Amino acid sequence: MFRSVVVNSLSDDFSKISIEELDRQNLNSNEVRVKVYSASVNFPDLLMTKGLYQYKPEVPFTLGMESSGVIIETGKDVKDFNIGDEVIVSAFTGSFSEETVIVEDKVRKKPLGLTWEQASTYTVAYLTAYVSLITKGGLKSGETLLVHGAAGGVGLAAVDIGRFIGAKVIAVASTQEKRDFLLSYGADFVLSPDKGFKDHVKEITNNIGADVVYDPVGGDVFDESIRCIAWNGRLLVVGFASGRIPSIPANMPLIKGFSVIGVRAGEYGRRSPQEGKEHFSSIDKLISGGSLNPHIHKIYSLDQAVEALRELRDRKVIGKVCVNP
Repeated sequence: MFRSVVVNSLSDDFSKISIEELDRQNLNSNEVRVKVYSASVNFPDLLMTKGLYQYKPEVPFTLGMESSGVIIETGKDVKDFNIGDEVIVSAFTGSFSEETVIVEDKVRKKPLGLTWEQASTYTVAYLTAYVSLITKGGLKSGETLLVHGAAGGVGLAAVDIGRFIGAKVIAVASTQEKRDFLLSYGADFVLSPDKGFKDHVKEITNNIGADVVYDPVGGDVFDESIRCIAWNGRLLVVGFASGRIPSIPANMPLIKGFSVIGVRAGEYGRRSPQEGKEHFSSIDKLISGGSLNPHIHKIYSLDQAVEALRELRDRKVIGKVCVNP
């Protein structure tokens, strides 16, 4: 038997989440069993506990979209992995657990030199930022990047990739503590998301505006971002952490010549599998080579998983938090 963090029914207050002992199931021929050493907490995990994410697993289900660990068993048709391989797991569920069973195409080799925590925390955030900024947004060195929710997991990854590309990074975060951290992390400028940030963006850019806006927040910051985006800019719709899905007057992109681009990094890979593999390979190389620097805020035990979810919900996290079985 092994222990897992199980969502038994959907709830707003985590009251239906428990640590349970589960029986091992036999593997299908294309599956591997992974002993989990570290798992990462992501915003979609929060949404899934309430049934608000695009993917809606049937309850009960084990939380956790990404983890790292060692393969301890393989199905008879598995060809690319062996017992003892150190791997990263990327799936919608199953990672907040001492063990997880997953089809082999959701597993890839862990880059050398990374800790278990580093390996478990970057896939979702950096894949989102990479596809947004490079594949879809075409961010170039010297351009100005405006990042909302910049201290969160996907926001901080965007700051990191923007810095690596050579863009001028304007990072928006809700507290002075977060803004101070972002300056130390490599952002060129930091702003509060309070109403009126558009004027500061215009001042920083000599009234040109931001070339690329990375928005995982939505709501009011989206509304104001369209008023400080540059001609031929790209507004990347990454999510709606604020809770409000905004709308846009069609005359705004017409007059200012900017594009509104929706980003679903995982879906992009599912529809274009070869390009998806190339995305994974690119971020793995950048992370393992030290070009990018994922930040781990705190490490929790499996028994503290709800506390980790609560800290993420309350916007106290800078970067990512881990749950280590």
